[in-house]
Amino acid sequence: MKAIIFAGGTGTRLWPLSRKKSPKQFEKLIGNRSTLQAAVDRLLPDFKHEDVYISSNLIYKDLILEQLPEIPKKNLFFEPVKKDVAPAIALTMGILSKMVPTEPIAILWSDHLVKRVHLFRKIIKVASDIIKRDPNKIIFITHKPRFPSVNLGYVHFGRAIDSKAGVKFWEYKGMKYRPNEATAKKFVAAGTYGWNLGYFVTTPQFIYKAFERYAPNIYKNTENILRHYGKKDYENILRQEYGKIESISFDNAILENLDKSSAEVVVEDIGWSDVGSWEALKEALQSHSYENVIRGRVYLDHVRDSLIYNYDDDKFIVGVDLDENIIVNTSDVILIAKKNSMPKVKKLVESFSGTDKEDLT
Repeated sequence: MKAIIFAGGTGTRLWPLSRKKSPKQFEKLIGNRSTLQAAVDRLLPDFKHEDVYISSNLIYKDLILEQLPEIPKKNLFFEPVKKDVAPAIALTMGILSKMVPTEPIAILWSDHLVKRVHLFRKIIKVASDIIKRDPNKIIFITHKPRFPSVNLGYVHFGRAIDSKAGVKFWEYKGMKYRPNEATAKKFVAAGTYGWNLGYFVTTPQFIYKAFERYAPNIYKNTENILRHYGKKDYENILRQEYGKIESISFDNAILENLDKSSAEVVVEDIGWSDVGSWEALKEALQSHSYENVIRGRVYLDHVRDSLIYNYDDDKFIVGVDLDENIIVNTSDVILIAKKNSMPKVKKLVESFSGTDKEDLT
């Protein structure tokens, strides 16, 4: 079995730690390992390093080589320009469909936290066994919703159709990307929806053929590039042609159009969190909502429900009489904001582009 981890996001909601030049997946958010390194670590020992592939943007090549020296260089795929997820998946699945067309592959992401790693690995293994029997299928690995999130997609599942090693597989009935709050509450109350984590087990050939059927323009452009794969002019053709590909999400291009009979759903609690924002990171690491989450040299007195991260060893952060705050200290920026004000921070950072603060983005 193979696994591919996508690591091309920019992570502006974790500013000022996450920047364009060094996004969140390369930063040490939890312990002394980046979330990219953690994503590889939790696949071991079930996977060998040579069975793991990484897809990212070319500007992050040196970071990936530094953080993942065990991954063979031939297993690293780089986009020359940033696009949405669908073109990146088309390119990587196109390459892998030439190498291992019907071998099961887990599609994963680099910026998540998974606490129940043993269960996570068991699900992947059991799903792989199903895909070996039927390579023309995709299995959604979803999570039991903890709350009505409006930032995630929801996968609708129906009757139970299989069970193996304690893992149930359910009928796939469709999906909805980022519903409004009222709809999200209905989904959670119904008990027949799982959070779409973007985790799938399938085969490269199945996904690539899905692009040919449902996103023919992306498929055609990708084919124009891959005709040169393995040749001397491949890198030049990739740079010339990749930017012409339509920028669209994988959900919109492929998943929403899938024949429902070709998919199954796993719904489990693997202790998953999207650490895409400071408030999400706090929710992932806290035991109770009133608990503080801290890192570095920090001292607090009468502080509740706050995240304080200090990345500067030469500074000591002291907090007194604070509630529901996000405080992040880096070498060149100190962020201080209320938890519920974090969306404003993202917009503020975006406004720095093209100004004398560009270097801070």
